[in-house]
Amino acid sequence: MYQLIIAEKPSVAQTIAATLGVKQKKNGYIEGNGYLVSWCVGHLVGLAEAAAYGEQYRKWSYDSLPILPQEWKYSVADDKGKQFKVLKELMHRADVSEVVNACEAA
Repeated sequence: MYQLIIAEKPSVAQTIAATLGVKQKKNGYIEGNGYLVSWCVGHLVGLAEAAAYGEQYRKWSYDSLPILPQEWKYSVADDKGKQFKVLKELMHRADVSEVVNACEAA
């Protein structure tokens, strides 16, 4: 079984991997010694634009505020889709027993 460690950026992931003796570089992560070490690249996911909740919100108007949806929608940042997919696939692997958040607390 593997422990998946997700760092805030590639340089931090490389430092963690080196400390743990994890050396096998893959596409978007590093593997070895029972660890998968991967990283985010800034904010991967954000709140969806207002238009995602209905056409009436496509054009901003004070009359339509506040927008209080029953369920919040999220979207993957356009330039972050590749790394988001890597992380999603790693988190869903059957051989991953734990996920460790090694990102900043703030």
